[in-house]
Amino acid sequence: MARTSVDEMLLTIELEYRFTKGFTGRGSLPPKIMKAMRQVPRDAFVPVDMKSMAYANTPLPIGNGQTISQPFIVALMTDMLNPGKDDVILEVGSGCGYQAAILSLLAAKVYSIEIIAALAAQTAERLARLGYNNVEVRQSDGYLGWPENSPFDGIIVTAAAQHIPPPLKEQLAPGGRLVIPVGYQHMPQELLVLEKDKNGHFTTRDLLSVSFVPLTGEAQLHRTGRSD
Repeated sequence: MARTSVDEMLLTIELEYRFTKGFTGRGSLPPKIMKAMRQVPRDAFVPVDMKSMAYANTPLPIGNGQTISQPFIVALMTDMLNPGKDDVILEVGSGCGYQAAILSLLAAKVYSIEIIAALAAQTAERLARLGYNNVEVRQSDGYLGWPENSPFDGIIVTAAAQHIPPPLKEQLAPGGRLVIPVGYQHMPQELLVLEKDKNGHFTTRDLLSVSFVPLTGEAQLHRTGRSD
């Protein structure tokens, strides 16, 4: 496969936005997210043997049974989260750190949780080395969130849960958004946007079908079906 450039990646994302507008209501990649995705070197977040495909619009394996998400999905989830420059964001599922790096350019602080110890250590080192100093990574079970630093202005989950974790709903600030894929592995999953109003009431919107690796740990002990 021919090497793809960041410009080609962004063009493909724009085309995907147009193609999925009927589902998402979004017809174009917002300039601030485009700028962040242009600035973050995606090839620095993938294994050496995947670098030639780093800017292709496809998920890629990063080891430990995990993947870096398709660029379009990274863009769309960031867009739906709509982080502001003063926001504090929680990411569940650090992976290789690419999504956290994007968010770090758009928000004041990013707390990122990774359940796989080796991956958490690698990602913390990578983000620090690349200068994303407003991201804090810890090895923990993301289902439980990060209560001591809550409430969060936005929460993004980069693995599929079978339902929306109640601790994450509790840790979302009034006016905040939670973006999460919900469903079972190897079965249809839906990307959801959950909004919390000032009275603590929730509204949920289904965007489109997606495919993510499963949320593990505590999430696998709570198979109670969808909770939104």
